[in-house]
Amino acid sequence: MKATVFVRLKREVLDPQGDAVRRALGTLGFAGVKDVRIGKLIEIELDPATAAAPDLEARLKKMADEMLANTVIEDYEVKLER
Repeated sequence: MKATVFVRLKREVLDPQGDAVRRALGTLGFAGVKDVRIGKLIEIELDPATAAAPDLEARLKKMADEMLANTVIEDYEVKLER
């Protein structure tokens, strides 16, 4: 089983990297790009015993809260592929 955690800056947080990409896309001729937000994708392969745990989603959220995302400035979303 695989879990995927998507981490993105909160909407109210400035994203200078995303802004640089937006400007570069315009320079390269890709007109009409209004906004770009940069984030990160984390894939976690789980062994079968862990995947069967009843508290799996809570454990994944705890991982994201404590290690994978800075919850002061970032939001995250956890998806499971069963």
